[in-house]
Amino acid sequence: MAVDLSRRAYRVQRWSARVALAAATLAVLFPLLYGGLRGLALLLCGVAGLAVSAAALWWALTLRGPLRWVAGLVVLCVPAAVVALFAVTLFWALPLSLALWGLAVWSGRYALRGTGSERLRDRQGERRTPPPRRPVLIMNPRSGGGKVGRFGLREKAERLGARVVLLDPEVQNDVTALAREAVADGADLLGAAGGDGTQALVAAVAAEHGIPFLVISAGTRNHFALDLGLDRGDPAACLDALTDGVELRVDLGFAGDQPFVNNASFGAYASIVQSPAYRDDKIGTSLELLPDLLTGQQGPRLVARIGDTTLDAPQAVLVSNNPYRTDDPLGLGRRDRLDSGVLGVLGVKVEGAVDAAALLLDPAPSGLTILTASEVVIEGDRAEIEAGVDGEALVLPAPVRCRIAPGALRVRVPRKRPGVAPVPPRLDWRRLRKLAATVGRTAAPSRFRHQDLPQTEGKEPFLGSR
Repeated sequence: MAVDLSRRAYRVQRWSARVALAAATLAVLFPLLYGGLRGLALLLCGVAGLAVSAAALWWALTLRGPLRWVAGLVVLCVPAAVVALFAVTLFWALPLSLALWGLAVWSGRYALRGTGSERLRDRQGERRTPPPRRPVLIMNPRSGGGKVGRFGLREKAERLGARVVLLDPEVQNDVTALAREAVADGADLLGAAGGDGTQALVAAVAAEHGIPFLVISAGTRNHFALDLGLDRGDPAACLDALTDGVELRVDLGFAGDQPFVNNASFGAYASIVQSPAYRDDKIGTSLELLPDLLTGQQGPRLVARIGDTTLDAPQAVLVSNNPYRTDDPLGLGRRDRLDSGVLGVLGVKVEGAVDAAALLLDPAPSGLTILTASEVVIEGDRAEIEAGVDGEALVLPAPVRCRIAPGALRVRVPRKRPGVAPVPPRLDWRRLRKLAATVGRTAAPSRFRHQDLPQTEGKEPFLGSR
């Protein structure tokens, strides 16, 4: 589809950029002008409060006994005190500053829409294919608090012609073996209703045999379904893909031989989820184990090799099937695409309270590593490494080689579905300044200026991607 921004629309974008820059400037200046030296002192207090809170959080996680409770009290009280101090000192200037900042963010995002700063993922790469003739769906009745039964997934699937394999909650099911047995019996589509861990196992078998895979969002979170644009609130709607569906090609991740559709984590979290007590008492178990794990007294000493980069002794490494957004709070936990052919890598190494404060205050903290790679190797000082793979607690032989299989998975999704929301453009202030500074005819993109020139007979003017 052609992209055709009129000069008028571009002028609106240009003025939106100017509004964003003016609002952001006023949002900073109002408290300073209203409070004078007090405003500057409050700004410094706010920065110091963030640093103290981050340091106290580190102590709360790494200490035990009374000192932990004191640190926890500091984590709660310092931010509250700073907010109260701002409110009492600045009065109306504080809400006005917040409102101006909100206007700056909204105007900035609006100005950057359509300039190439954002990507639309919805309906990207769809391919119409005939409905499956012998679909087999594997369903976990316990996932998501019993969504399979609550939404009548088995009954609807069977009405649509699918064979349903219901997992037995009383025994340990070999999901991979069940999926391979279904393929041997002639299945031309495999599907899974359950959490992401179950989805990954069935997806790997589907990819292995080159048949489509159907995601049914019957788990607790189903991040994979979210990034595919499926309706997580109505898993029964996913079954519409059996009769009116399209196919997408997406990547599949592997940690050793273990497939994952979302991520594989190593380090502190992976060690915590191994505990038998974690399922019944997540917070208590985490607080009990974190002091030793974060300070290196327990758990394996990890080394992550990401291309030419070596990350020594990180407390946590998250390897994801395509990178998560980390540059914008609105996009945290979401993936721009599932077909980029690279792994996302997030490594955290914090050696003390100062490093913890730097994670909040430093724009590029040394304790945070964000990379992409086609392969990541996780080594340890033990023969086996604990891992959390799509939420499942596993122990994998070391070293663990994480890799990505580009376009390995054919995913069948409903043609009519909520879809993936457009990725909001990142607030690029340098780009906004350039956009706001343009004037007159030079402000319009080159494709508009080309329309003023005589066109060569028989050729169309360039209007963007089709």
